[in-house]
Amino acid sequence: MQKLLSKLRQAINDYALIQSGDKIAVGLSGGKDSLTLLRLLREYKNFSPEKFDLIAITLNPGSGADFSPLHDFCKSIDVEFHEIPTDIKEIVFDIRKEKNPCSLCAKLRRGALNDYAKKFNCNKIALGHHKDDAIETLLLSMFYEGRVSCFSPKTRLEKADITLIRPMIYLEEYQTRKFCRDNSLPIIENPCPANGHTKREDIKNTIKMLGKDIPSIKKNLFGSLTNSDQLFIWDKEKIKKH
Repeated sequence: MQKLLSKLRQAINDYALIQSGDKIAVGLSGGKDSLTLLRLLREYKNFSPEKFDLIAITLNPGSGADFSPLHDFCKSIDVEFHEIPTDIKEIVFDIRKEKNPCSLCAKLRRGALNDYAKKFNCNKIALGHHKDDAIETLLLSMFYEGRVSCFSPKTRLEKADITLIRPMIYLEEYQTRKFCRDNSLPIIENPCPANGHTKREDIKNTIKMLGKDIPSIKKNLFGSLTNSDQLFIWDKEKIKKH
């Protein structure tokens, strides 16, 4: 845990993700990444120089998944937990019958999470994106949209009056997988019919294939995100001011 906490703290410091007085809602899907994020933030809270409050919000999409293990998990680490029922599955699959459901689903989940975070008086939402997510998003943008873009470690949403933070952007996916396994965290299997059949999954496999011939590919791609001398994407000083 100490190695992961070190990376978490580095990201928090590099991008000024947390300030004293914050109330942070963790978007807890039940997947390995969000479970790792909540557990690490709860541990970080014990020694953080910034005094902040932490809650967890799970959006139940109406898919029939059992989220009760998350209630027990949050109780065991003394984190306030809210499970919110939604009709996201019905809208995306039954009403709209989306062939490519990810975009609409993500939009609905973002809107609902923002609304409930504000309802519970949170000023920030913490999301479980990690280094591999950033690399995949960069390539998805380039390959499918013809632009160089990626989410930021910190994003201010003026209309929603809330700030998104991603404290795990220096962690790799294998680390969250191992952390959940080593600590027996209650992973909830993703019930989405599209799970494993997305463009992101294709990009993940492409990176893995290229890595056989270019072992440093992930390191180099991630380095391009922070190379603000050549192209601004993740400029620490500009992001801190947001």
